Amino acid sequence: MGSGRVCYVVASVVLLWLGVATAQGDSPWKTLSGNAPAIIAKGGFSGLFPDSSEFAYQFAMIASSPDTVLYCDVRLTKDGLGVCLPDIKMDNCTNIPDFYPKGKKSYLVNGVSTTGWFSVDYNGTELSQVSLKQAIFSRTPRFDPSFFPLLAVEDVASKFKPPGMWLNIQHDDFYSQFNMSMRKYILSVSRRVIVDYISSPEASFLTSISGRISNNTKLVFRFLDEATLEPSTKDTYGSMLKNLTFIKTFASGILVPKKYVWPVSPDNYLQMYTSIVDDAHKVGLEIYAADFANDFALSYNHSYDPLAESLSFIDNGAFSVDGILTDFPVTPSEAIGCFANLNKSNTAHGKPLIISHNGASGDYPGCTDLAYQKAVDDGADVIDCPVQVTKDGIPVCMGSINLMDGTTVAKSPFASQTAVMKDIESVLGVFTFNLTWDDIVKNLKPKISTPLSTFSLDRNPRYRNAGNFMRLSDFLDFSKDKDLSGIMISIEHAAFLAAELGFDMVDAVIKALDDSGYNKQTAQKVMIQSTNSSVLVKFKQQTKYDLVYMINEDVSDAAPSSLAGIKKFADAVSVETSSVFPENRHFTSHQTDLVESLQTAGLSVYAYNLMNEFVSQPYDFFSDATAQIIAYVQGAGVDGLITDFPATARRYKSNTCMNMGNKTPSFMAPPRPGDLLQLISKPAQPPALAPMPLLLDSDVSEPPLPPARSNTATTAPAPSSARRTQTGIPFLVTLAMLCAWAAI
Repeated sequence: MGSGRVCYVVASVVLLWLGVATAQGDSPWKTLSGNAPAIIAKGGFSGLFPDSSEFAYQFAMIASSPDTVLYCDVRLTKDGLGVCLPDIKMDNCTNIPDFYPKGKKSYLVNGVSTTGWFSVDYNGTELSQVSLKQAIFSRTPRFDPSFFPLLAVEDVASKFKPPGMWLNIQHDDFYSQFNMSMRKYILSVSRRVIVDYISSPEASFLTSISGRISNNTKLVFRFLDEATLEPSTKDTYGSMLKNLTFIKTFASGILVPKKYVWPVSPDNYLQMYTSIVDDAHKVGLEIYAADFANDFALSYNHSYDPLAESLSFIDNGAFSVDGILTDFPVTPSEAIGCFANLNKSNTAHGKPLIISHNGASGDYPGCTDLAYQKAVDDGADVIDCPVQVTKDGIPVCMGSINLMDGTTVAKSPFASQTAVMKDIESVLGVFTFNLTWDDIVKNLKPKISTPLSTFSLDRNPRYRNAGNFMRLSDFLDFSKDKDLSGIMISIEHAAFLAAELGFDMVDAVIKALDDSGYNKQTAQKVMIQSTNSSVLVKFKQQTKYDLVYMINEDVSDAAPSSLAGIKKFADAVSVETSSVFPENRHFTSHQTDLVESLQTAGLSVYAYNLMNEFVSQPYDFFSDATAQIIAYVQGAGVDGLITDFPATARRYKSNTCMNMGNKTPSFMAPPRPGDLLQLISKPAQPPALAPMPLLLDSDVSEPPLPPARSNTATTAPAPSSARRTQTGIPFLVTLAMLCAWAAI
């Protein structure tokens, strides 16, 4: 009988695995069933609204996939009502201390003394005046003044009629201290409400209800941190992971932290994925991954792109989890509905035009060979070179004329040359024209940009100083044989360089383009961008390149006279993102008329500078760089995007939900600017924004560029502030520089 039992189990597993293989073979999805992964909205759209609130659940149903499952962490009240609360302690997630200031108690929770406010001390009537609030302090509290009553499980089912309900049950032993039974509650509520999933990190609880609820309800064992003890078996969750056949005796699935699937190194880089998905599928268990939140730290491998993270769990060629538990259900909705199983070879250069900003500067130090190669590999249509000039008159690609911004000059022997050049900027710097090309390549290293370092959002620290600097000639040689629709060369400070250093930047760029053969080819267009109309006017007089006028200030619209002026020298205009969707306390307030006015005048419009980091985006874009792109391309109708992360924009251009018209899924529709702002209650509304100015003809018109004093190597001017940092510059060196300047 013993051997027969073994044979039966082996045969069952083999048949099960054959069934799994067949299901996966007939489907693009590598889930256990072969169906698309489930999207589980944790407490609704809790990344934006208070977890388990009416707004959160309602918004999840509106903004996400129509088959999104609503997730509720169930807590019991004193009178046995099951309510949805994200934490067993109510102090952070509700305003209960305001109503019951003396209600703080201490109880044992899984053997640990825990102090706070607990639902078991209040009945439903007493809790009816309590409101939910945002429990994660890094998220906006502006919705908190609205009244969000606690919702019972029945309320969620009846109000929102979700296509699926997921109840998570924890701390069964805790409730038994108060003569309550979570088991009895679940058996009771499942007779009144269709419950599709019940999860718990407690094996004994799931075992106690197994076979006593509907066969249509999936029981899911939730794994916590590997070192944590499971309360009923007293084994660690890590050790239980090695015995999935035991889990299969009382559950049909497992819910694991995402790091169980894709572990990360101590410095936050992805390690090799584990075998847990295959292991679960082999014993017939579905596997769901938890802890997805767009505004939490992502692995550096995902480049701050939460959609890329979701895709790595469902569309990586090796496996797919069966569902994703997330605070931002819009992102896995995009991943599953429009971005999975794409034809990644599609690199057609259509709209929107993807223009790199210093190459793929979100992943590597800007304007280096690595950044440019990454931009090409990621599918940029146009790569850019912001041209600066060295002391020996060599045009170079450098994101800033101030070497303090993108190099290690501050830690070099040239740090003593810091000065203020008020004609350029009012901060200390060592400028490209202070050093020769040899000085730069032999003594300095590139430095990756960290525009959001105040939020501790560093970029790719393993490659912080990687890559090689490039001259303009190197850049042109590099780009000629690449699959690009064009290149863009940006020019600033041309008048200063001509008047003070005797260097004609326009002539130098034209010569470099001629020497590289760009003036005789049509395969790639050449775009010249500048904030100075005088630069573009001179290019228009001498070349036939595409000219792009950059507006480097917030404007709400362009006066007709300014439009007529721009048309005289430019083909396109680059505008700041905030000039399209002005922000008020990180919420969009409205959409300006600027894009429409420019396009009506016959000018293409490029929005800059797009970044993946969630703090760079208003809340309306859900901490999702793809939602931001949708807003600018489908909502505002811009013709191109200038971005630090070309890969994110390229992937958008390949999605399968393009050109669907009225059938476009809600999660791929552009958010309406100002809608979230209107949801904030009046007491919490931010003050109205001051009107942004119009772009006037006087803002656009400039005198012609001054003639350059000479075409030879540049001579650095004295700092216009007539002061240097106290870094011990030898007196004779300073005197010699001043004498040289006076003799010119």
